Amino acid sequence: MFKRLTLLWTVLRGDARQLWFALRHPAAPGWLKLGAALIVLYVFSPIDFIPDVIPFFGAMDDIVLVPLAIRWLLKRLPPEIAAAAAARRGA
Repeated sequence: MFKRLTLLWTVLRGDARQLWFALRHPAAPGWLKLGAALIVLYVFSPIDFIPDVIPFFGAMDDIVLVPLAIRWLLKRLPPEIAAAAAARRGA
């Protein structure tokens, strides 16, 4: 299980970095900025799909939904922005 969590963290960190570079790109679309803002709002919002007071399951919705939302945004990037963000991420 620890290997899976480590792999999840590595993927999330890389995807979050790629999303950050895509947001800073001069041609970043408005929907990307709105989507990233909504993800940040969800992470810091006290309103969750599963309340955090429920042990284990309360945090699992954040652990599952946030990486899925980031990956969903990255898959919808225009090709030139995705290529530039991926190149910056690798540097």
